Amino acid sequence: MRYPLLAKFVSIGFVLALMALALMRIGFLVDERRERQREAVRSVEQSHAGEQTLMGPWVQKQCVEEWDVATGEGSNRKLSVERRQQVLRLVPDRLVAGGQLRNDVRQRGLYRINTYGGPLQLDASWAALPALELQRERSDSRWQCEPARVVVAISDVRGVRAAQLMLDGRAAALRAGTHSATYPSGLHAELPAQRAAGSSLQVALKLDLAGTGQLSFVPAAEATEWKLVSDWPHPSFGGRFLPSQRAVSAGGFESTWQVSGMATAAPAQLQQGVPLCRAAAAAGPYAHAAEDTTGPRCLDTLTVAFFDPVNPYVLSDRAIKYGLLFVVLTFVAVALVEVLSGRRVHPVQYLLVGLALSLFFLLLLSLSEHLAFERAYAAAAGACATLLAYYGAHMLGRWLAGAAFGAAIGLLYGLLYLLLQMEQNALAVGSVGLFAALTGVMVATRRIDWYALFDGWRSGNPGVTT
Repeated sequence: MRYPLLAKFVSIGFVLALMALALMRIGFLVDERRERQREAVRSVEQSHAGEQTLMGPWVQKQCVEEWDVATGEGSNRKLSVERRQQVLRLVPDRLVAGGQLRNDVRQRGLYRINTYGGPLQLDASWAALPALELQRERSDSRWQCEPARVVVAISDVRGVRAAQLMLDGRAAALRAGTHSATYPSGLHAELPAQRAAGSSLQVALKLDLAGTGQLSFVPAAEATEWKLVSDWPHPSFGGRFLPSQRAVSAGGFESTWQVSGMATAAPAQLQQGVPLCRAAAAAGPYAHAAEDTTGPRCLDTLTVAFFDPVNPYVLSDRAIKYGLLFVVLTFVAVALVEVLSGRRVHPVQYLLVGLALSLFFLLLLSLSEHLAFERAYAAAAGACATLLAYYGAHMLGRWLAGAAFGAAIGLLYGLLYLLLQMEQNALAVGSVGLFAALTGVMVATRRIDWYALFDGWRSGNPGVTT
């Protein structure tokens, strides 16, 4: 061949392109399995209960104002009725909420979905409940008012296992619905019609609530305190306010939020009928306690997500992002052995080594669906490193060289695992690792006469010249 070096470089470049295509296909498979996990989450939500957002209690009164409007004159004169609906919502002066949730892992095939359930207590108080009167649009109008109600909004009422309401220490009958078009899902109880204006009101609500993945609470009061205890050791706190106090351990977490009405717009937003927030779909199941801030304005929330930090699909996807760099470093190591030992390695051998490296990511994905991620990683890395050590011994002509090659591959797998575990410091660790690799190559080849080496390869004598 007239240009053997050019042909070899082109062949290795073609092999690298094939490896990039293989890694891309494995990445698509990771995305497919992740979407199946989302489908499993949606399946559990449909039969159990979805992510819960809790708001209230608040006092609500709705009225419809009607008046007659005359049009035309004489025999053509007609009367029509116009209407205007008014809704009065009064938030409590103080709202104290607490609860103790137990995590319950549900299984859908290969997938584990975190659900929760437990008792919640909501205590709301109004120092002096004003007269529930709305302002007339016209002096000659007629009013049609519904009874005043205490309302609690719950995003998915299927999660309500039991509920008990006390008004001023007396049991009150709870009914489904809120009689609110903006917050239709929830519970309500009618206030006694004979309540005197200016009297205080104490509301105590006990809920046994279940949900999936995430719980949010709207601080719709002049002063809000929320204490939450759970046995889940991996909470992710989000929403508009982080807990003022929190303690997280292997046995669970305890958190306390304290929010003043001067710090949150939730009381005013409730009176304006601002909608509840939706969890960000892009976050994935339990990936973050995030809110969809790209849509319309929504209510302030305090949020905690019960998510699994070791999601095999997230970690596999992150590992694949380093895959091509992994292959390139290995090919550089093989090329370095070629240069230093004078033993030629065929592009087909590069292809087989690259396929073994790519197969690692497929093994990691499949095993992590059945084993803990650490065990799956160790099994896949050990199998691939052993295979490459065995093949390298024959490719390089010496068992010692094969063992060194396998050890180097094992070291690369160790570095990759370190990058996966150190998300915040991955850039620093990766850049230092690349600098160390480049330093090793430069030190090992510092005395090589590259012109003489390439001339020797063209003539068929690939000996190392220093």
